[in-house]
Amino acid sequence: MSRFSHAVRSPEPIEEKGTPAYLAEFLGTLVLVLAITGLVSASAVTGLSLTNLALVHALALMGIVYSIGTISGAHVNPAVTLALLTIRKISGRDAGMYIVMQALGGVAGAFLAKAFFLGRGALVNYGAPGISDRYLQGGSVGLAFLAEAIGAFLIVWAVMGTAVNPTAPKGVAGAAIGGALALGVLIFGPATGASFNPARWFGPALASGTWTDAWLYILAPIAGGIAAALSYRAIMEMSSIPAQTARRGESVEQPPVAAG
Repeated sequence: MSRFSHAVRSPEPIEEKGTPAYLAEFLGTLVLVLAITGLVSASAVTGLSLTNLALVHALALMGIVYSIGTISGAHVNPAVTLALLTIRKISGRDAGMYIVMQALGGVAGAFLAKAFFLGRGALVNYGAPGISDRYLQGGSVGLAFLAEAIGAFLIVWAVMGTAVNPTAPKGVAGAAIGGALALGVLIFGPATGASFNPARWFGPALASGTWTDAWLYILAPIAGGIAAALSYRAIMEMSSIPAQTARRGESVEQPPVAAG
């Protein structure tokens, strides 16, 4: 049986978080949203390349994971928090506090971007994501929901594989999670704005007063994130060695294993 499967079947007590973790989630989400919305707002007149947009997503999230990962886990995304709550990697109380602090951090980051780039940022709603009519078969809401869910799925899958799985290589979580976010931006950025994060959507939506398809940008990442956590756990459970069933006349006892 793998260490991951053993941990799932014999779960350890959930570590309780506190004020340092809550503040880390606020500041981490603030930095993430400020980086994204600031770049989008600053580039409103000159134009922004998709590769630069993906790069700032990756660099911001990598820095956040490596700097506060040991304090709070660096969720900075309600979809990640709810996914980990679903598999009992965080308590309900801490998850609620995380989501509140993430939302506040998203608002603070977006309003800072608005303060810095008031004129230009208004042209692009201070980075608020939106469905493009030029993509997804004319702006299909159903396809947009699927795109946002897949983006969040990629992020949480990377979280599960590098931060939750106890057998993961050390020190790769930031690069893997940041890379997963950048990949989602490269694929879906032109179509939906590549939010994948209700807090990242909420901040600039409030700053600009843009609430179009609000339900989609809240529910789709949550659905995708929970699907990733549950499917990753199921696959890891299936990868463990199944218990042997004795044939008639045979014992189910395993032979002794030599020590050392």
